[in-house]
Amino acid sequence: MKIRQKITPFIWYERGAEDAVAHYLKVFGADNGRITHTQRWGENSPGEAGTVMVVQFELLGQQMTAFNGGPHFKLTEAFSLMVACDDQAEVDHFWTELQAGGGREKACGWVEDAWGLSWQVIPAAWFDMIRDPDPARVQRVFQAIWQMQKIDLAALQKAYDGA
Repeated sequence: MKIRQKITPFIWYERGAEDAVAHYLKVFGADNGRITHTQRWGENSPGEAGTVMVVQFELLGQQMTAFNGGPHFKLTEAFSLMVACDDQAEVDHFWTELQAGGGREKACGWVEDAWGLSWQVIPAAWFDMIRDPDPARVQRVFQAIWQMQKIDLAALQKAYDGA
């Protein structure tokens, strides 16, 4: 087998990896991802025989692995996936849909899904704003974003412009 991607996110869930992957495929659109392999726990293994152990999938061309590993390790904001959005409508869509089914809003554009994985939903324009050579503009953008939960692109633009 030829390796197509050297680095692959490996996400450890307590349980529900299969449901989480199905949710992500729904949120990002069926044409933008697929399950490439599902492995089940075997006899005499740490998991219940026959239940899903690993789901390998692609999401927007990114290979990922979801693992039902039990309660030994917990997901935290220390690892998150960032979704760069073209406009406010995309921010609103991903913000709402990623937390559907039991997730929750967090600060600075982060949302936690129902399985505990954190996503930062951010407008792509933000990247240009924070790369501006004017440190005052950059500082205003950061000051604005630190006050938000869901990112408001118009408010970020106003902060960037000094309005």
